[in-house]
Amino acid sequence: MSTVALITGAASGIGAATARRLSAGGVRCVLVDLDAEGVERLAKEVDGAWLAADVSAEEASLEAVALAERRYGRLDLVHLNAGIKGDVDVTDFDPARYRQVVGVNVDGVVFGVRAAVPLLVRSGGGAIVVTSSLAGLVGYSGDPIYTMTKHAVVGLVRALAEPLAARNVRISAVCPGFTDTPLVAEARELFVNAGFPLLTAEDVAAAVESAFYTDTPGTLLIVQPGRPPVPYRYAGVPGPAGGQLPPRVD
Repeated sequence: MSTVALITGAASGIGAATARRLSAGGVRCVLVDLDAEGVERLAKEVDGAWLAADVSAEEASLEAVALAERRYGRLDLVHLNAGIKGDVDVTDFDPARYRQVVGVNVDGVVFGVRAAVPLLVRSGGGAIVVTSSLAGLVGYSGDPIYTMTKHAVVGLVRALAEPLAARNVRISAVCPGFTDTPLVAEARELFVNAGFPLLTAEDVAAAVESAFYTDTPGTLLIVQPGRPPVPYRYAGVPGPAGGQLPPRVD
């Protein structure tokens, strides 16, 4: 029985590289992207199923999971990868753009998890990998709203790790540095001229694949050029004086 993966933001960049990598290993892929032409083209290349949809709408994730079940009868791996730049100036605020960024980068992940978990559980368990960013771990002043959204999904992954593991679903995130994808296309020449190394989409796809099979739920994999992916470790938070444990709230 073939492994089945659902990938969002799959028409280009990291999502497309992940689809190609997984399909080369025999995984059947369900691809989702707003770019209908691009996602259909890639689906034909990897012999997968596809859906043109906006992940900021809850229905998109529900339809994608339903497509996986209808076409392949199961779901094992989910790569919630769709994301867009912030480009929101908090001093000259554009509410519509703000909602668009949060809709794709945060709502798309929440809706994706919510839609996928029931089928993952019915399939015997599986794994979810979210594409975050180094901006999800540090304060990146170049794009504060993007940074906020990536911090949000890191927090979600960490908080969901334990309850999802209890249902035999592992959730983790990859946190790549600057990657040569359409997201940084406008600034690519600046990086090249400065001699700053960029990750390739294939570098990150390899980390995504390894994250699917990590033994530790809630893992955050840092991906940087020239280095193997490494789990990020948070410093412990000081507790209250006296060493009291917080009450359990169920």
